[in-house]
Amino acid sequence: SIDVVAAAVSAGQACVHMLYVRQGRILGSRSYYPKAPLAEVPSELLDEFLPHVYLNGAGRPDVPKEILLNAPVEGGAALTQALHERVGRSVPIKDSVRGFRAKWVELATRTAEQNLTAKLASRVTLEKRFDSLRETLDLDSVPQRIECFDISHSSGEAVVASCVVFDTNGALKSDYRRFNIDNIVAGDDYAAMRQAITRRYKRLTKGEGKLPDIVLIDGGKGQIGIAVEVLNELAVQGVMVVGVAKGTTRKPGMEKLIIAGDQNRVIARPQAAALHLIQQIRDEAHRFAITGHKQRRDKKRRTSPLEGIPGVGPTRRRDLLKHFGGSKEVQKASVADLMKVPNISKKVAESIYAALYNE
Repeated sequence: SIDVVAAAVSAGQACVHMLYVRQGRILGSRSYYPKAPLAEVPSELLDEFLPHVYLNGAGRPDVPKEILLNAPVEGGAALTQALHERVGRSVPIKDSVRGFRAKWVELATRTAEQNLTAKLASRVTLEKRFDSLRETLDLDSVPQRIECFDISHSSGEAVVASCVVFDTNGALKSDYRRFNIDNIVAGDDYAAMRQAITRRYKRLTKGEGKLPDIVLIDGGKGQIGIAVEVLNELAVQGVMVVGVAKGTTRKPGMEKLIIAGDQNRVIARPQAAALHLIQQIRDEAHRFAITGHKQRRDKKRRTSPLEGIPGVGPTRRRDLLKHFGGSKEVQKASVADLMKVPNISKKVAESIYAALYNE
């Protein structure tokens, strides 16, 4: 078994691509993008990367018999010794090989370079989109942080709101948040939006995180009004609220922007690059909300209506389901019917009946 590790560094960004060769065949691969690498050349990057993969907490459980590199490393001897102590055998680390090994190294190097080029191109595109948004919204500087909200539900069931965060480097997934929305009228998206924004920024006003420069709301003047009201109630200042309203055809690319606090100024034709950025952020908020909604809905549908009823534990739930044949049949039962089940007293039967009928 052989691991092939190739590094590429450019413009302060880095990529390490690994090939996993087993019995002479490439069985898998993976690319890593180290954040803020100190290295300026591939050899320095590999010196940082290899101990992290093979020795630290992120180490691979299946240490290969041989490791091939696309550049020499200063710490190769020390890593070889450490691996020997860990697995009880020698693990050669080579940066000069021939034949098939050389082709594998070449392939890994080419892939690392191509992936890094694509990442750099993506970053340039993102920077252009942010600058386009600055021009479209007539801002003095490029916004550094954008948050977007979306609501997802099925006919009012299992309502979930999402908040996604983007900066000039892309999605900040560690800052994403979901909110399970409760105690509202089914299908009231305004109330759901109010609850989500309130919960989000009440925390931030207490110093738990950063306030955004822009809040994107997928909707028109009604949704924007809710957002502005909440921010005013929480005394949040310096945040621009922008609504993304679908055009009359509701086709992507035909959206218009509504700027709150500026007499709801409408930008009917945003710059294309700015609109692409907004669509990217909005679509991510939509995806994140739908995923959370489906998880909540499925969990709710898997949960027995008998759970949480005082006096009804696992044994009694099992006896009830066995006696009646299913939860739907239990819900149809009267107090007298419930008392026919072993270990179900009149008091417990009345408790079950009241819980199932929300009395």
